[in-house]
Amino acid sequence: MPKLLLIDDDKEVLKINAKYFIQDGYTVKAATNARTAYKLLKDYTPDCIVLDVMMPGIDGFKACTELKKLCQAPVIFLTGRDSEDDKVQGLLLGADDYMIKPYSLRELSARIQVLIRRYQKTSVVSAAVLEYPPLRLELNVRKAFYENEEIPLTNKEYDLLHLLAASPNTVFTFEDIGQAIWGQYIESDRKTIMVTVNRLRKKLSDYPALCHSLETVWSKGYQFIVK
Repeated sequence: MPKLLLIDDDKEVLKINAKYFIQDGYTVKAATNARTAYKLLKDYTPDCIVLDVMMPGIDGFKACTELKKLCQAPVIFLTGRDSEDDKVQGLLLGADDYMIKPYSLRELSARIQVLIRRYQKTSVVSAAVLEYPPLRLELNVRKAFYENEEIPLTNKEYDLLHLLAASPNTVFTFEDIGQAIWGQYIESDRKTIMVTVNRLRKKLSDYPALCHSLETVWSKGYQFIVK
């Protein structure tokens, strides 16, 4: 039975959503603020977190950063703000999906199931390692290392690095990347992908052997270079 953590300051919305997901076969714990959510994670390991962006005190953007330190569960943002900048910010902070209010609970449930399956598929790979010394990707824990130092990546940055490194010296188009990592691609996603690539490239540039590993192929896409 999949486990959810719902975080929303609107108690009525939280009650409606919790009831729906319990009836849909989920185990549900709920929090009306980020601090309560942090405490719940001490003895509860959700398979997915559904997080409202607009909350007083610690908002969803700030909460996401801390939640990602506490657990490996995918995060879906819920928000009434339909701007591209907000979407990009959320995804770069580590969110795995983004839904605009008003939303369909049926669609939200479907998206949750997709994310859980995707993460479980990764986690069943026992001790799997992708290695191009000094770079090492430990697939079962979704972490990247430079020698023995962990490279601090968001979920999407890790997914991008894994995608490219799994097929070195192969060009991935914007559409390839969008479909593989976000499950879809529309032209407006190009900016999100470019920002994610630039963030990943900046982090890799801190490590001498990786400075030029992520290459832009003009008018086509990106590739991970292994010599």
